[in-house]
Amino acid sequence: MAHDQVSIPCLLLFLICTLSSETVSHATRTAKFGEDDGAFTKRRLLDNGLGQTPQMGWNSYNHFPCKLSEELIKQTADAMVSTGLSALGYEYINLDDCWAELNRDSKGNLVPKDSIFPSGIKALADYVHSKGLKIGIYADAGTLTCSKTMPGSLNYEEQDANTFASWGIDYLKYDNCHNNGLSPQDRSTKKL
Repeated sequence: MAHDQVSIPCLLLFLICTLSSETVSHATRTAKFGEDDGAFTKRRLLDNGLGQTPQMGWNSYNHFPCKLSEELIKQTADAMVSTGLSALGYEYINLDDCWAELNRDSKGNLVPKDSIFPSGIKALADYVHSKGLKIGIYADAGTLTCSKTMPGSLNYEEQDANTFASWGIDYLKYDNCHNNGLSPQDRSTKKL
């Protein structure tokens, strides 16, 4: 019983202090910024469009590891919109591992598999964007990706980033397999 008598006054004191603190804090914000509707923090912190939700969407590897197709990606984008998921903030369609050929082209560029993406990644990105969605792609900080089915970006970081940008890629999932033992710090301080 004595324990209950101590905790109730402590709880009341905590609530009073918390409410007083919030009232003073809100009054200060109102005086300083002219805000009076209680939504100051939300408006000020989220007006930049970043971090409103975690990155939400669909990733091919979860259900279709190394079984991608252009048609599958288009159907997924269509379903994301028709089911209403995009209206709830699910906006990313992410291509995971296995989308590229094992070898780069003669200029060192990543090459999408023609058998999987006959229209190319740029055309697929345009399709996904036409649905009001964003498209992501997978790469790796090593010499190969984790599946060992396509080249990694080690020593090609800038070139691959430029390639992804030219295709209209919005998001990069970056793995760290087959990195030749290089620490992330060593890789990040190297001059591009």
